[in-house]
Amino acid sequence: MRQETVEYFTDKEEEFADLLIEIGTKKNVAKVLVFLANTPEATSRAIERGTDMRQPEVSIAMKYLMNQDWIKSCESPSENKGRPMKVYELAKTITEIMGCIEKEKKIEANNQLALVKKIRDYLD
Repeated sequence: MRQETVEYFTDKEEEFADLLIEIGTKKNVAKVLVFLANTPEATSRAIERGTDMRQPEVSIAMKYLMNQDWIKSCESPSENKGRPMKVYELAKTITEIMGCIEKEKKIEANNQLALVKKIRDYLD
């Protein structure tokens, strides 16, 4: 039997993920992002175990993160015969990613304020 180390979130990492969720980041995306921010590289299986998520949830989060160009992947030969494993890592630093999220949230807030102003104009 083969032995494997599984990494789990610390309280601080849980809090970080919760804060990302509170500002509107999808739960699965937040968990994967925090996991990869604290791990140099990981397979999807390691991400599933470390975030306590199912494979489809991880796949959806990975697709979103790839579309944002926040993560990159490479293939690593399988230990056994079969398909090579994909290994994921952040393509940008977590600070750069937070900058992207901040910019997106500012745009959203400005759009909401513009709508409120438009509503006020109807009242005048």
